[in-house]
Amino acid sequence: MPGEPAQPAHRVRVRRIYETPSPDDGVRVLVDRLWPRGLAKTDAHIDEWPKALTPSTELRRWYHGTEGEYEEFRRRYEAELQAPDAVAALDRLRSIAAKETVTLLTAAKDPSVSHTSVLLRELDPQTGA
Repeated sequence: MPGEPAQPAHRVRVRRIYETPSPDDGVRVLVDRLWPRGLAKTDAHIDEWPKALTPSTELRRWYHGTEGEYEEFRRRYEAELQAPDAVAALDRLRSIAAKETVTLLTAAKDPSVSHTSVLLRELDPQTGA
């Protein structure tokens, strides 16, 4: 109705797993293949852990090795996200994000040059642009 405030848009965002959980996190989704070091599972407050969305062990090792560079990692990871299990997991998160906020959680020191930036762009092109 005209003049009424618009409903807040649900969004997808990224936070480090080591940050204190917040009530406005919505659905908290761990997007790392390995459990974060030094964090008790009871303290993480994880709602989902879709391992199909995490980079393969081989890709992760390559990227963190001496040859890895972000643009090539991004290209390879986007290719991995075309696998049927990853497509299904992305569709599930898109469905959740249509109803409520989704917070992607990672232990990466700089999420802007990690797989989370690719996921953010996949799940919410406006936010991840």
